[in-house]
Amino acid sequence: MAPDRAGAPPRAWQRMLSGRRLDLLDPSPLDIEISDIAHGLARVARWNGQTRGDHAFSVAQHSLAVEALLGELVPAASAEARLAALLHDAPEYVIGDMISPFKSVMGGSYKDCELRLQRAIHLRFSLPAELGAGLRKEIKRADQIAAYYEATLLAGFSAREATEFFGRPRGFSAERFDFTPRSVTWAQAAFLERFAALEKSRLGVAIATQARE
Repeated sequence: MAPDRAGAPPRAWQRMLSGRRLDLLDPSPLDIEISDIAHGLARVARWNGQTRGDHAFSVAQHSLAVEALLGELVPAASAEARLAALLHDAPEYVIGDMISPFKSVMGGSYKDCELRLQRAIHLRFSLPAELGAGLRKEIKRADQIAAYYEATLLAGFSAREATEFFGRPRGFSAERFDFTPRSVTWAQAAFLERFAALEKSRLGVAIATQARE
């Protein structure tokens, strides 16, 4: 981001392409749009861009993989749970994908900002501000499986290194999931399409529940 001019008032917000002005220190759910999230995540590279292929492997693609993996881990997962998986890295549309070693250097301030954004995103899309421990654990497991395959297929890690940091997946095959780096426009459209499908499924469940009542 370009620096503000000398003497300008302190600024902790970013103008989004939707026209929203998102305050990073006190984010409002009303200033969060799925179009901005998809646009941003499709343009944020995993692994600081140090991946093989003609395109960067984006956080949008990673999010799609994690949601698909959650469906494999928990076949009965609700559309709401799967939406939470799709949005598990959504704050990165604003703050970027900081690699784990640098997160350790940054300490709590980064995590605090990330948590505030995640809560606002969840509220915007009618998800619990805090996910249950069981779902958090399964999403984290799906996240680590995706990281293992990304590390070994794209980021130059040996299987030993990836196993040390992410654990070796059991009962999964990378061929069943899409880890081919795609274009920005593809990733953005695919993310929006999956979001729309999950929202449609959630709406159908809600209508069916109301009909039974």
